Amino acid sequence: MSEQEQKEIEALYTDAHHWHINAGAETIHAKRLSGRFRTYKWYAASLWISFFILPYFRSEDHQAILFDIPNRQFHLGSLTIWPQDIWMLSLLLILLAITLFAVTAIAGRVWCGYFCLQTVWTDAFTWLEDKIEGNPIQRRKLDAAPWSLQKLGKKVIKHLLWLLISIATGVTFTAYFTDAYQLWIDVVTLQAPLIAWVTIGFFVFFTYVFAGFMREQVCFWLCPYARIQSVMVDKDTELPTYDLARGEPRGKMRHNAGAQKGDCIDCRLCVGVCPTGVDIREGMQEGCITCGMCIDACDSIMDKVKRPRGLIRYASRKELSGESLPPVLKRPRVITYSVVLLLSIAGIIYGLTHIPPVELSVVHERQPLFTQMSDGSIQNRYTIKAVNKTPQRLTFRLHITGLDGVNIKMPDGDIITLQPEGTIPFHVFLRMKPALLKKKKTKIRFILESMNATDKLKIKKRSVFIGPAT
Repeated sequence: MSEQEQKEIEALYTDAHHWHINAGAETIHAKRLSGRFRTYKWYAASLWISFFILPYFRSEDHQAILFDIPNRQFHLGSLTIWPQDIWMLSLLLILLAITLFAVTAIAGRVWCGYFCLQTVWTDAFTWLEDKIEGNPIQRRKLDAAPWSLQKLGKKVIKHLLWLLISIATGVTFTAYFTDAYQLWIDVVTLQAPLIAWVTIGFFVFFTYVFAGFMREQVCFWLCPYARIQSVMVDKDTELPTYDLARGEPRGKMRHNAGAQKGDCIDCRLCVGVCPTGVDIREGMQEGCITCGMCIDACDSIMDKVKRPRGLIRYASRKELSGESLPPVLKRPRVITYSVVLLLSIAGIIYGLTHIPPVELSVVHERQPLFTQMSDGSIQNRYTIKAVNKTPQRLTFRLHITGLDGVNIKMPDGDIITLQPEGTIPFHVFLRMKPALLKKKKTKIRFILESMNATDKLKIKKRSVFIGPAT
């Protein structure tokens, strides 16, 4: 490290021996360095490119991914998920949560450091800031300088680019809930509905404010994950860690000043590159998002001073204390997370491969439970709701099993017609001679059998027929 670089870092952080959480009184201007973890960070951030392009792919007559809330449908390619399949959403949320917990138990806040929307967008905003206003020292000088045409120009360009990214983010998010191409036309021509403007404005505002101004403050004060991470890690968790035994006592590297006792030369570069402004040498802190930028910084210094890399590295407390590490799959919490994870995946796969083309629900009338007709027969009333999840018109014939001699009373006899992707509620009346009833409650089964020649479907639903006490 050159003397000028060291002065720049020292100017940014004058007290590296006592960590504190920046409560927003100062703006963190992190130095950007290349390295393997910075490369990993760019790879992870590039995955968010799919967020901007996926709404514009088409599948059949609709978007490949579309949350159609008015019609209560979720289109995923050629697959359509209805509200009746909401249990799969529950499994998906469990899957995402358990994945987050498992990764945290193994390697800390990997999500925060590499994949979180707040982290990625903030990194993009600060990258633009670095290109327009210069390195951290130049940015601080620019902020402290009086207003001039040069300063105004840089600030205007930076904020315009931030706003463009925010607008693209807001419109893209909204496009997942409506036709993306039509949305852009409506936005450009100012013909978008009010709900679209509100949604876009909401995301534009918070993207601009959170990524451009609040930055690490969102992680400190608004994100609950930072608060609960401590219960997810243990002594076996691999985290960016400063090797205290190897690095201390830290001190400046001076020629002909005797042997250096510790490898840390107190250059403070690990602090200067941290996007949240923490000093990893003071131990694990709430602000650390385990992005590994401090590892890249320290490794670059160790290369320059010709000392081994790894003074700051991913390591567990057991490793640093010399204890043996158990295999990952033998750790109790990892085993628990893995079992729940596999069960969730299995449930989602089963659900996606066994979505019924027609969903049927049968509700027995409660008031009254049965009615005795003038001819002496016993009548039960049922409300049936059938959901046709296919794009074809389907016709079914209704059968009842479990009760011999039952008569079906419907407006169209025993024929039921379902429109494409539609829901139809209808009433069914079942009548039975009292002499044929053997008990008060008789288990029956409603069966819808398709009358379409090309697609034979059979949907079954259980219920009961209730009569007077024998």
